Amino acid sequence: MVNVTSGTKPVRYGFLLLPNASMADFAIATEVLTRANQLAEKKCYEFLPLSLDGLPVTLSNGLRLAVDLPLAHAPKLDVLVVLADEVGVDIAADELARVIGSQLNEHTMLAGINCGSYWLARAGLLAGHRATIHWQEISRLTDEFPDVIVSSNLYEIDGNRLTSTGGAATFDFMMALVAANLGSEFAAQLSEVFSMERLRPGSERQRVPLATRIGGSQPKLTEAVSLMEANIEEPLTTDDIAYYVGVSRRQLERLFKQYLGTVPSKYYLELRLNRARQLLQQTSKSIVQIGLACGFSSGPHFSSTYRSHFNITPREERAQRTQG
Repeated sequence: MVNVTSGTKPVRYGFLLLPNASMADFAIATEVLTRANQLAEKKCYEFLPLSLDGLPVTLSNGLRLAVDLPLAHAPKLDVLVVLADEVGVDIAADELARVIGSQLNEHTMLAGINCGSYWLARAGLLAGHRATIHWQEISRLTDEFPDVIVSSNLYEIDGNRLTSTGGAATFDFMMALVAANLGSEFAAQLSEVFSMERLRPGSERQRVPLATRIGGSQPKLTEAVSLMEANIEEPLTTDDIAYYVGVSRRQLERLFKQYLGTVPSKYYLELRLNRARQLLQQTSKSIVQIGLACGFSSGPHFSSTYRSHFNITPREERAQRTQG
């Protein structure tokens, strides 16, 4: 990772905007760098919007954005970020590989945000590396590029190959890069500038809609899970859920077993425990408050159930997070 210390040159980012790239991803990434400079009261970062041909790029919201240079004419970059929102745009992968390759050296960090990961893989630049992509394209990336180790994490940092799922994860990803450069304390101060309560780690998984995981042919199952997610603090019984969904308890249990590999009660408990883990890591609420908010009748009941599932107590979980 590029280190930034007092007196060093600014870290230079180049943002290669492919056709229909996300304006949100570009805005978030560059705003993080801009605000970091302001907070540090010095120019720690500079960035250049780039395109393959040097012409303005039409972004996902229809706006045409002027760029500084074609990538081939860019000055030496410390970090080259490929921004893309689609995998179906008309881009010659061999030309992309050639132009990107001409800008790389052993110190250059190469990143892909959103579908930028796909285009890096198409260019042969992710082979043997861990990478992630927006959940809608995970299967495609996995199927087309078996030499890429695909995860469903929010972002991956694997040596000098960096990938992010885009959207809100772009903020977490860029903040992780700032923390690696300027330290976690600086990143924490910067997150306060953005009024963010916490920064999500790259290891946190994307939330993939249930309908996507199981297909759209099981609306009753999707409705049942939605009811569970909406009733964490005061859990419904399995009979209640079956009644509201309009199926028998036995039918509901069959659906869960067939498509989710578990029974409704266990799935519901795991939802509540995962929510509790999220609150332990993200908030300063007391352990008792979190237990009650996740449908547990008492602190001891919450702690024992949590330990049985995660092999760690809520108190130990929070201590680990504080130490981290």
